[in-house]
Amino acid sequence: MAKHETPLLDQLESGPWPSFVSDLKQEAASRAKNEKNVEYQIPQDVVEDLLGVLELSFVHKRTHWKHGGIVGVFGYGGGVIGRYCDQPEMFPGVAHFHTMRVNQPAGKFYKTDFLRNLCDLWDFRGSGLTNMHGSTGDVILLGTTTPQLEEIFFELTHNMNQDLGGSGSNLRTPSDCVGQARCEFACYDTQALCHAMTVEYQDELHRPAFPYKFKFKFDGCPNCCVASIARSDMSFIGRWKDEIRVDQEAVQGYIGGELVPNGGAHSGRDWGAFDIQKEIIDICPTGCMTMDGKELKINNKECNCCMHCINAMPRALRIGKDTGCSILVGAKAPILDGAQMGSLLVPFISTDDPYDEIKEVIESIWDWWMEEGKNRERLGELIKRQGFQKMLDMTNIKPMPQHVQEPRTNPYIFWKSEEVPGGFDADITEFRKHHQR
Repeated sequence: MAKHETPLLDQLESGPWPSFVSDLKQEAASRAKNEKNVEYQIPQDVVEDLLGVLELSFVHKRTHWKHGGIVGVFGYGGGVIGRYCDQPEMFPGVAHFHTMRVNQPAGKFYKTDFLRNLCDLWDFRGSGLTNMHGSTGDVILLGTTTPQLEEIFFELTHNMNQDLGGSGSNLRTPSDCVGQARCEFACYDTQALCHAMTVEYQDELHRPAFPYKFKFKFDGCPNCCVASIARSDMSFIGRWKDEIRVDQEAVQGYIGGELVPNGGAHSGRDWGAFDIQKEIIDICPTGCMTMDGKELKINNKECNCCMHCINAMPRALRIGKDTGCSILVGAKAPILDGAQMGSLLVPFISTDDPYDEIKEVIESIWDWWMEEGKNRERLGELIKRQGFQKMLDMTNIKPMPQHVQEPRTNPYIFWKSEEVPGGFDADITEFRKHHQR
């Protein structure tokens, strides 16, 4: 019989989709039976009490977790999120319920014996509950007590060759897509760059010294499989700067129906005959594609690498050969100033090891942000407050047309008086004369 009655949580199991409540109940029952006779290092009823405190939160319509304060492992300022229950007498199993973030390998490639050892460790010294993976990329180990933190950390670092991830006002754990390991669209080795930046900036990752959190994310192509353009202070999106490679025979194969568009992704539904004019050319965002007789023509100077045509006709179109990445800055979720997408900073940069050009951009931005950023102000908010032009000045990057989406619509680019012939006063005088006429 369950330790706590959970009628509100039970409703979450009634829908058509799998519920985390069912998983919690299964884990609670497993720990209660303890058929493997594991000598748990934290309370055996931790998951049952977790269900109980969550039910109480639903009843009271407020959380019963209080701020964890400072808790962590020796020498690290990040990697552990302290969590305590404000009802320890009622739910002693979750009086302490700290979360540990484990730095995932680049591309999230694991061996099964590593995952087995990780789960065994967390069953023994934690709640057994994991999140594979958190939205920032880490393996999330949910729920342990303060005395177990150093024990878990020792086991991870000494016996499993695994480090903690980032938390707090520091560099968060860099995250990347699977990249060239499995994806034909990847324009650079995301795993190599992600790993190199993780190793290079260990101090920034583990010892919080920033105004607030800072996230790197690495997308191998503009499909943005880790959504770096929306979720990272510094986004690295793979792209090419030469021409899209075209196989005209394959183009005709799609038009004639011999090849299935979209890689067969929509094969479960009959969408009718493929219409290249309607489905590719007419919806190209820059209008850079035309059919010249039986040949598909692409004005590559106008192409913005949106990937739509390549996704739809992967047998006919391929990314170019001169590849690298674009750097965008300032994306974040709604904290102080609302959600923001990344703004283009560097249109194209080399991704060759040892990545010196990339490190130079990173460190110049950090120098500015650490000097000018307010407490809990993300990079995007600082850019909004001081202007994109200010960041260009601080990073020694010259303004260029790619920084402006459309004339007079980008609020980040400001003209200086000395850059306007005759100065602003002369320009205003001309405007008034024209208006009076």
